[in-house]
Amino acid sequence: MKSDNAICNEAIETLINALGMVDTERFITMIKRDIFDYTEWRRKLWNDKNIEEIHNLATKYENDHN
Repeated sequence: MKSDNAICNEAIETLINALGMVDTERFITMIKRDIFDYTEWRRKLWNDKNIEEIHNLATKYENDHN
């Protein structure tokens, strides 16, 4: 099991690789500034997609990022 610190470091590194340094900083600032309920956000994230659409998006993402 990873430590909390290791998870945080990996998450920040992932964000930087995906968004770049500036947008990562902006994202972290937005989360800290707003009352952010991650669980509620996740519940609503795919409301407009069915399982097949989610699968297709995940497959496309994996193919584009290998």
